[in-house]
Amino acid sequence: MPLQKPWRDLDRSVVASAPDRPGVYELGDGSGTVLAVDHGVLRDELKTALAYGDGDRVRWTETHTLEQAGELAADHRERLE
Repeated sequence: MPLQKPWRDLDRSVVASAPDRPGVYELGDGSGTVLAVDHGVLRDELKTALAYGDGDRVRWTETHTLEQAGELAADHRERLE
């Protein structure tokens, strides 16, 4: 089950607007197919994804802790399989 958030283009302005907080994010291709699900401090993770060209689009949800983000990401990946 994908995150219930709209896709955003993965570009510098979106990365700059990402919160400096823990969360779960999905990277997608141009058609909205989920390529990866991961977690971490959102702004830092998205900077890396943008630098390496890991996807065209992104969507995320914030969490309170990195531990919570990790658990949510693992659960989310299981649902996608």
